[in-house]
Amino acid sequence: MPASEDPVYPATVTSSNIADYPAPDQWFRFIIPIFLHAGIIHIGFNMLLQMTLGREIEQQIGPFRFFLVYFSSGIFGFVLGGNFAATGISSTGASGALFGILALTLLDLLYTWNDRTNPWKDFAFIMLDVVISFILGLLPGLDNFSHIGGFFMGLALGICILHSPNALRKRLDQHEPPYTPVSPYKAGMSDNANSGTVGFIKNPVSFFKGRKPAWWAWWLVRAGSLVFVFIVFILLLNNFYVYRKSCGWCKYLSCLVCPSILLATKFGIVLTGNRMSTTGAM
Repeated sequence: MPASEDPVYPATVTSSNIADYPAPDQWFRFIIPIFLHAGIIHIGFNMLLQMTLGREIEQQIGPFRFFLVYFSSGIFGFVLGGNFAATGISSTGASGALFGILALTLLDLLYTWNDRTNPWKDFAFIMLDVVISFILGLLPGLDNFSHIGGFFMGLALGICILHSPNALRKRLDQHEPPYTPVSPYKAGMSDNANSGTVGFIKNPVSFFKGRKPAWWAWWLVRAGSLVFVFIVFILLLNNFYVYRKSCGWCKYLSCLVCPSILLATKFGIVLTGNRMSTTGAM
């Protein structure tokens, strides 16, 4: 494509006015990379995680909640990478979306900690997956910001859409209906037709009637989590499209030794945020 139309690698501009740089206008690049992968090994690992961990979570919380967390985490990861990843780092794959599902698994473990047979063992396996994935994200060509952003979005949305922690539910003597299952033939659907979301839609006044202070406090946490992540998302989009501000050390969270940094050192290229400009030293 012509250099004047490339929002990632614009031609060298001598002016310091950001208005002289082409503005990014391809918003779909935050969505399409979720379906793209960098090879058979990349898609193989992602499919393995999706068919094991992803399958279990979807069966547990239902397709709607899974869809919401999956795509929100994937998009948020790419938005975060677009703001802070080093220049020249390719970013493809469903890793950010899967990290959102991994965050849901961690929340579910914490919510049901006292009811688990061996919670520390489950916690160790989850943290091992997180640590290994973050370490792999430091390798050249991999965008760790997709992992970080997806995990952050998964935690925020998980607080909003998952049931309350079991300890809180027992304290409130609260019996929440099961999630909408993947299979319509699973038991428990008809017994709770007037509970949960359906009950709120049918009669919102009675849904809030008689709630205890602890219930209201937890719902404030849920609402605050949703508002917070929405504000962060808007700020990141605004920074990407308008201000284009970055930090000098953020890129090292995604790549310790990046090809773009090595090239910049060799050919005298100055990295400014997510842009390159030559200094004339060859």
